[in-house]
Amino acid sequence: MKYARLSLIATAVLALAACGKGEQKPAEQAAAPAAPAAASELVVKLGQVSPLTGPIAHLGKDSESGVKLAVDELNAEGVTLGGQKVKFELVSEDDQADPKIATQVAQRLVDAKVAAVIGHLNSGTTIPASKVYADAGIVQISPSATNPAYTTQGFKSAFRVIPNDVQQGKAIGDFIADTLKAKKIAIIDDRTAYGQGLADEVEKAAKAKGVTIAKHEFTTNTATDFMAILTSIKGAKPDVIFFGGMDAQAGPMAKQIKKLGITAKLIGGDGFQTPEFIKLAADAAEGQFASNTGVPKEQLPGFATFNEKFKAKYGEVQLYSPYAYDATKLVVAAMKKADSADPKKYLAALAGIEYDGVVGKIKFDDKGDVLDGAITVYQVKGGKWEVMGTVGGAAAAAAPAAAPAAEEKKQ
Repeated sequence: MKYARLSLIATAVLALAACGKGEQKPAEQAAAPAAPAAASELVVKLGQVSPLTGPIAHLGKDSESGVKLAVDELNAEGVTLGGQKVKFELVSEDDQADPKIATQVAQRLVDAKVAAVIGHLNSGTTIPASKVYADAGIVQISPSATNPAYTTQGFKSAFRVIPNDVQQGKAIGDFIADTLKAKKIAIIDDRTAYGQGLADEVEKAAKAKGVTIAKHEFTTNTATDFMAILTSIKGAKPDVIFFGGMDAQAGPMAKQIKKLGITAKLIGGDGFQTPEFIKLAADAAEGQFASNTGVPKEQLPGFATFNEKFKAKYGEVQLYSPYAYDATKLVVAAMKKADSADPKKYLAALAGIEYDGVVGKIKFDDKGDVLDGAITVYQVKGGKWEVMGTVGGAAAAAAPAAAPAAEEKKQ
């Protein structure tokens, strides 16, 4: 029994020793050379807001696709900030072109902690949303909002990469008076911040040139029946009808102008200088005019490459996708310069940036407006938009001059 007890004690001691050795394994492993840790990845969220549903969803998706293309390229490039490789993540929201919804989705993007917002598309949504972003210290760059009020609120976080209504309205008003030689015009606007804002600037510029405003009528951005308004305008016998609004309304309007036998030409701004307008207006599009911001895209060195890449992924460029693409790329260029995605750190770099983009050279004034904004006038000929001439802008000298007044009316 004595020897048996001794044997049991010895066995227990050996077992404890074995357990002790087992417990030392992690320490032994820790002492071994550690494998190098994988570099940490910094996720930077970029917001995008545009109307992805409703009558102008085609324009909203066009803008969203421009941002998507830029984000894909930036991720393939392998951007680093603060020594960390960055993965850009797109957070896209649909504001339905509704100012109330715009502020709601703006707050969602603030809560998601986005580093910047590309948007909104409409002036009427961009302006109310801008206060939400400004209060949160988040940079906002609109690729398309043109109402001057957006950048006159004093928000240091607000920028746009497109000329404003003052520039575009004056160009249209001057064109109506000087090139089309119109003596009397009628104006229709859709009562949105964009449509009304541009219409008011056109009216101001036309009046300054001695043009009489025969009628100024109003509609909405969802209307498609303009027969009553146009019948009233027909009686005033204007030389030109200006419409402040988007292609979803301009297309049906052009058809109804033709149906009523109105001889006045229709002219508008960037809101309907699109392939969609020609599609909606059909043969009534022929001979009509619209202006757009910037020099003709085909004359820009970077557009051909952009267009090829965009078309392969998303189809035909509608309107604002090149601006949305540039806005995304330039905000990241500012982040690179500051070596940070924190708006407090890269804001100064953005305000002073000089960026060569698809739409040309982009530089901001002290309000956040793009400098040297050019305006180009187009006319539908043979079912396509053709350049009539360009006013202003650093690259305007490269664009064809406006045709003489003897030619058919232009925008």
